[in-house]
Amino acid sequence: MYRLGIDVGGTNTDAAILDEHLQVVHTLKVPTTSNVETGIFEAIVNVVKESKIDRSQIKYAMLGTTHCTNAIVERKRLNKVGMIRIGKPATTSIPPFTDWPEDLRAKVEVESTIISGGYEFDGRIISPLNREEVQQFCQKVKGKAESIAISGVFAPVNKDQEQIVAKWVKEELGDIPVSLSHEIGSIGLLERENATILNAALMTTGKMIVNGFAKALKNLQIEAEMFFSQNDGTLMNEEYALRYPILTMGCGPTNSIRGSAHLSGLQNAMVLDVGGTTSDIGVLSNGFPRQSTLSVNIGGVNTNFRMPDILSIGLGGGTRIRETNEGIKVGPDSVGYEITKKAILFGGDVMTTSDIVTRLGHAFEAHSELVAHLPGDFCQQVYDQMTKMLEDAIDQMKTSTKEIPLILSGGGSIIVSDSLNGVSQVIRPSHYGAANAIGAALGQVSGEMERIYSLNQMNREEAIQDARDLAIEEAIKAGADESTISIVAVEDIPLAYLPGNAVVIRVKAVGDLISI
Repeated sequence: MYRLGIDVGGTNTDAAILDEHLQVVHTLKVPTTSNVETGIFEAIVNVVKESKIDRSQIKYAMLGTTHCTNAIVERKRLNKVGMIRIGKPATTSIPPFTDWPEDLRAKVEVESTIISGGYEFDGRIISPLNREEVQQFCQKVKGKAESIAISGVFAPVNKDQEQIVAKWVKEELGDIPVSLSHEIGSIGLLERENATILNAALMTTGKMIVNGFAKALKNLQIEAEMFFSQNDGTLMNEEYALRYPILTMGCGPTNSIRGSAHLSGLQNAMVLDVGGTTSDIGVLSNGFPRQSTLSVNIGGVNTNFRMPDILSIGLGGGTRIRETNEGIKVGPDSVGYEITKKAILFGGDVMTTSDIVTRLGHAFEAHSELVAHLPGDFCQQVYDQMTKMLEDAIDQMKTSTKEIPLILSGGGSIIVSDSLNGVSQVIRPSHYGAANAIGAALGQVSGEMERIYSLNQMNREEAIQDARDLAIEEAIKAGADESTISIVAVEDIPLAYLPGNAVVIRVKAVGDLISI
């Protein structure tokens, strides 16, 4: 039995085949095409052919993709969204879509409204729902909205009103996709609302991802169960991906972190994923990516759904090098997937970081003649500047002065020195160039829960147990085998600014895929 992992990056699409013991059978890279589906198809064809495995024995196929990120950044393939906030009279001072970039708002918003309802932090009702308000809104958006987003005040504490409004909407508008904020974001109304709107806007893109992957597998006669990478380093099944396409955002770096952990055998380290355009630095904590505690800006919109704590800098294998009056300029622009045409070592005329390391004898020895004319002193100065950029970025991600291991991943990591300040050792595991595809194929499934509890109504142990049960329930929904689920993180934070001895509890549950 084999697993197929595919990861679509800005420069390359990587593929990996793993056996039933999660050992790497074969990996490869193909250039990402402007038509992303073509790149995926080519990657699958080539990895199956080169590995010489029986394609009928591929039982799981996993995809990590940049489709959703690109859709928001490029303002393309987005659904028209009708937005309902449940929070009148408490939240009328700041309407939905406040502080959105105008071009993105114009692409997404059909109509938005604030209706009566909402909860206090402890689950007490602020005001009752009014069905007439929902009906009036549905009449306005009927035939215009392609999906609906619903966000309620403190909905993560009590989801009842969001679910009731969703039921009313479907009765009025039929089988329209509905995104509920308690399923997507955490505490914090506006950021959670923004994440919910973006999720609703990505419904068509999510469907395109699922259908495109299914079509590629079918055309190649691979009858495998499909899973999709989430941005916490785990997987979700087809149904979950269709409901929550936003959770695929940021999955590239997290796949690299998970793949690096598997290849190196380390559970706690820093991971540097160097692609053709950027270097992404993340932290491996107990085998999973460290999560960001800050609001995340996506395409100019502040959101608060879970995202990995990643620092990206404009330094990759295809980053352009220029000599200016002010000195050497490294990036941030890159030749990207055109590196094999434009870089000097491949016969082009654009100086890149790959040319520098080739001239210094660190990579591509077979191409050294093409870069022999580059001055050695100049190349060393550029290399020192590149190394300093990486060391500064690593320092920004560390939480202590203690030196920790650094695992390299990604094809662009040829540009990284074997010794860096602040790092105990630089590790280049086998197959490091395709760590992201390997991370996608590893195949664990997670469920996460974040809620505010009032400890006046139950004790701390009861509150944590309730959050654990809900997280396990979410993991099962996402496709985890119940018998393998374990709790990998529990966090409780007292909220001194709220009455009633309030505490926010976050729990993450992880399990293996259900065996076919």
